[in-house]
Amino acid sequence: MNLTPWLRPGIGVKRWLAVVFAGLLLLALAGALALRQVYRDIEVGGPLQSVVSVVTLQFLPYAVRGAVLLVAGAALFVFGAWRLIGVLVGPFLAADRNQPLVEVIYQKRFLSKGPRIVAIGGGTGLSTLLRGLKEHTANLTAIVSVADDGGSSGRLSEQLGLPAVGDIRNCLVALADAEPIMGDLLQYRFPSEDGALAGHPMGNLLLAAMFELDGGDFEEGVRRMNRVLAVRGRVVPVSATPTVLHATLYDGTEVHGQSSVAKTRWIERVWISPDDIRPSADALRAIAEADVIVIGPGSLFTSILPGLLVPEVREAILASPALRVYVCNVATQQGETEGFDLADHVEALERHTAPGLADIVLANSEPLVKPSPGSPVEPVRLRWPPTSRPGAQLVLEDVVDRANPHHHDPVRLADALMRVSDRAGTVRRRASVARSA
Repeated sequence: MNLTPWLRPGIGVKRWLAVVFAGLLLLALAGALALRQVYRDIEVGGPLQSVVSVVTLQFLPYAVRGAVLLVAGAALFVFGAWRLIGVLVGPFLAADRNQPLVEVIYQKRFLSKGPRIVAIGGGTGLSTLLRGLKEHTANLTAIVSVADDGGSSGRLSEQLGLPAVGDIRNCLVALADAEPIMGDLLQYRFPSEDGALAGHPMGNLLLAAMFELDGGDFEEGVRRMNRVLAVRGRVVPVSATPTVLHATLYDGTEVHGQSSVAKTRWIERVWISPDDIRPSADALRAIAEADVIVIGPGSLFTSILPGLLVPEVREAILASPALRVYVCNVATQQGETEGFDLADHVEALERHTAPGLADIVLANSEPLVKPSPGSPVEPVRLRWPPTSRPGAQLVLEDVVDRANPHHHDPVRLADALMRVSDRAGTVRRRASVARSA
C-alpha cells in the first residue's frame, strides 16, 4: 500500500490523522495507568501469573517490548484508518472504480479551492469552455442562453411552454464527472421513425420531465438535474422565460427566431422578447459572487448576446468587481459573422451592451483555419483596437484545437484563462497594497 499520495499538501488528511493519533495515544496512556494500578493492587500467582507475563511481553527486554508494541499499534492504526476511509468514501466512487481513492479525494479538495468562475453564453463554445475549466475549479457556474427555437428545443418549447433546453443539456454533459457515459445517454437522439419521440435527445426529454414534475418551475427543474447528474459546478438558465431572438439588418429587414438569425448576414442589431423578461435568481447570485466572468466563446449574435440582453444580467455584470474576460472565436461563422475581425466582434459586443464590458479580450494567436474555396469561414483577423479608444486589454494565446481548427481546444483555453486570472489577481493585489500604503 503506497501511503505517499496521502501525505501531499492540500489533501487535508494529515492534520486530522495527527489529532486522531494524539487522542488514541492519550487513551492508551490512560489504559496503561489503570492496568498498572490494578496490577499493583491485585496479586496474581500460579498459572495466571504465567498468562499475564506472556500477554504483557515480560519475557522480552524492556526496549524490545516497547518496539513491538509501537510497531503493532502503528500497523493497526494505519490499517484501520485505511479501511475506514474506504468504507466511508467507497459508495461515492461507483462512477470510476479505476481511479485511486486518494486521487478522488485530492481532486475534490483541490477543485473546491478554485476560483469562482461564471461562464455566460451557449452553443458549442460554452460547453467546450466548461470541459476545460472543470479541471481547475468546482466553483463553476454556466449561465446558459434559452433563445434556441430550432429542432427538439423548439418543439418542446411550443408543446410544453418551457424555455429552450438544448444548450443546457450540452453544458450538463460537459460538466458531468462521468462525461463519456453521461454524454452517450443525454445526447442519444431518437430515430426519425420513432413517432412523437423522433429527433428528441434523451437529455431534452429529461429536462422536460423535470419541468413537469416541478409544476412548471423551470429553474428548480434545472437545479434538480444538476443534483441528479452530480455535475462538477452547476448549470443555470439565464431566465425561466421562453425567449425569442430578433434581428434587424443594415437594409432594415427584420428576422425573427434564433435559427433564422444564425443564417443571416449583415446584422446591425439583435434584441429579445418579451420586454419584461426576468433573470434567474441563481444567475444574478453567481455573478455577484464571481471572481472571474467569462463571456464566450460561441456564436456572437445567437449564443452570447441573448443572455447579455437581459437587462438585469447585463447590469449585474457591469456592477461586478470580478475580472471580465471576453473570449473571441477562433474563426468566423457562415452567416452571422462573415468577414468579422477581432475588432468587429468587440464593437458588436459593446454596441449591444456597454463600452468597457470586458476588462480583457482573449484571442487566438495561431490562425490554423484554412479557408475552403468559396467558403466564407476564415480565421478571425487580429485587428486591434476596436475603436480610437483602446479599452480592454488584448491577450493573445494559442487556444485553437489542432484536430478541429474552427473551434477552441478546451484544455488550452482553460489553461490560458487561468493564467490570465492569476496575472490579473496579482496585479489587483499589488494595486490594493499600493493604495493602502
